[in-house]
Amino acid sequence: MSTRRRRRHTPEQIVRKLRDADAMLNAGKDEAAVLQALEVSEATYLRWRKQYGGMKADEARRLKELEDENKRLKELVAEQTLANHDLEALTGKVIDYR
Repeated sequence: MSTRRRRRHTPEQIVRKLRDADAMLNAGKDEAAVLQALEVSEATYLRWRKQYGGMKADEARRLKELEDENKRLKELVAEQTLANHDLEALTGKVIDYR
């Protein structure tokens, strides 16, 4: 089993690596050599291409910020819903959420 540590890339790093991959592919390198140079698997490369395709670094950073904010807001809504259900259970009344 490999002892390589998993590395997290920032959106800026991903966009830069995708741009480098495009340059290497246009220069005539085959995909296997490009993936080895980028130190990523084919699945990672394809996932990045799908998610960050034609973005610039600042767009990718903003996308990541919005995804993080959306995750945080969903957690807040879930916590509030649980608190409301607890209040309903304690009071025996159904709260109208409209």
